Amino acid sequence: MTAANALARRARSIGRGVAVTAAVGAAAGTALTGYGLWEKNQFVLREETLPVLPPGFGPLRVLHLSDIHFVPGQRRKARWLASLAELEPDLVVNTGDNLSHAKAVEPLLQALRPLLEFPGVFVPGSNDYFGPRIKNPASYFVGPSSRQEDPERLDWPRLRSGFGISGWVDLTNRCQSLVIKGLRCDFSGVDDPHLGLERYAGWPRGTKGQDKTPHLRVAVAHAPYQRVLDHFTEAGAELLLAGHTHGGQICLPGYGALVANCDLPTWRAKGLNTWESNGSTTPVNVSGGIGTSRFAPVRIACRPEAVLLTLTSRG
Repeated sequence: MTAANALARRARSIGRGVAVTAAVGAAAGTALTGYGLWEKNQFVLREETLPVLPPGFGPLRVLHLSDIHFVPGQRRKARWLASLAELEPDLVVNTGDNLSHAKAVEPLLQALRPLLEFPGVFVPGSNDYFGPRIKNPASYFVGPSSRQEDPERLDWPRLRSGFGISGWVDLTNRCQSLVIKGLRCDFSGVDDPHLGLERYAGWPRGTKGQDKTPHLRVAVAHAPYQRVLDHFTEAGAELLLAGHTHGGQICLPGYGALVANCDLPTWRAKGLNTWESNGSTTPVNVSGGIGTSRFAPVRIACRPEAVLLTLTSRG
């Protein structure tokens, strides 16, 4: 065999190897995408117990919803959302990003109708104001996503009105008290920090240093940026609820989230943790979220979740 023939044979062998590798890679990618499409509909309920109530009060069952990202036609998601009313929560907290389509408001309100019968509070996320856009997934590894020019505007006023008519309290840069099972709960919420819209309203009057009546201070935000967690922790919040991260959405088994889409450490991208700032601490629950952008409809090793927090007495 001449050197030229040997070289040609070697080239053909390498070519076949590259083709096989590419085919295997394509098949693996297809299988992974198929799994991600399946997992995005494997809804779960995460349950946590937290002793934060004043002595003699509780238990208080709080259902935390976040990042529903509803799209018309999502019947399985709609049925699951409606079924959560069977939990009979004492309070529902919605931390935003309810929409992922301009025509999603009415079907989402219909899906949530059973839950709207319970007391609730809410704040918006960026995907309540603006529709999602197609993005390069690699961009999330270089920093939090940013809003593009000329975004699709969503009917947030209609959704907010639907929540409000049903009795849920809008905490967008507002504070308000609700009495739940005989306990005064003082809420303070902010507009979406991911868009830089947060403005702090403080706590309802008489809740700090003036009022000896037992109460619970709860902070509510969409995106758990560190500056927001610091502020509420130093302001005396006894519980902070947020979402936004999708729990990473695509995670590595045994490792967890690769990105958080904000400046929160990735190991805090989902779950119940304690945040510390200037000597103060507060428990923070970050929801892994219920949906995805309609342009990235997959979840891997990160099932969509609602969270049921059972708050109990400290003593």
